[in-house]
Amino acid sequence: MNDLSPSRGLGSWMQRAVRSPLPTWSLEVVETTRLTARTLGVSFAGEELRRLDWRPGQDLVLELPQPDGTVAGRHYTIRAFSAAARRLDIDFVLHGDSPAVRWATSARPGEAIVARGPRGRTRLAEGAQRRLFVGDETAAPAIFAMAEAMGSDERGLALIEVDGPGETQPPASEADFEVRWVFRDGASPGPSPRLLERLIEIDPQPADAHAYLLGETSNVRALRHWLLGRGFAKDQITAEGYWRPGRIGGHDHV
Repeated sequence: MNDLSPSRGLGSWMQRAVRSPLPTWSLEVVETTRLTARTLGVSFAGEELRRLDWRPGQDLVLELPQPDGTVAGRHYTIRAFSAAARRLDIDFVLHGDSPAVRWATSARPGEAIVARGPRGRTRLAEGAQRRLFVGDETAAPAIFAMAEAMGSDERGLALIEVDGPGETQPPASEADFEVRWVFRDGASPGPSPRLLERLIEIDPQPADAHAYLLGETSNVRALRHWLLGRGFAKDQITAEGYWRPGRIGGHDHV
């Protein structure tokens, strides 16, 4: 089937062509907070943010100015948002020498950027009473944002891979919500069996459940494949690859 097949390629192209552009927001840095050794929180304010229509789990495309005059577009999940305060928070994982890391570590109050969105299909699915979250530190902001939006009658379990005990953060949720941290202990982030092994250990049941798989793309694919084999239906799984070695920007829909 070629790219212009009426049943797939042309229809997809036409759908992309008529898709509405993402809303644009002018943001100003309010403050930065070192959350862990490798995670930096940046708070932004914007007069028009009272109109922002956001679902926990969604992200913004940040247009980050670079020293050479270029702009780097990067997807980052909104960690928290207050329409009343016209303020939102975004957490940056400080891994490697990247345009986003360079911008975040040098950001100062008053600095302005442009953002587009919110975007993304990652959000709390309706009807689930039990929620399973699995991901690395890049997924932690989305996991915590969704956990904080859960109702008091819901249950949630998160498996989050980080470098070590110094990278953990306390969860806050009205739900019955637990985080089980998975430590790399100095190993490099990226493709590995660590999260899958922990997932197999807990042996989640699909009844009344929804799984959210986020982080490095190949790990997300392996987790999704195992859950499907365990009896989870496709519509019981939200899977998104936030990054993969060698990729610059963007997300993978798994």
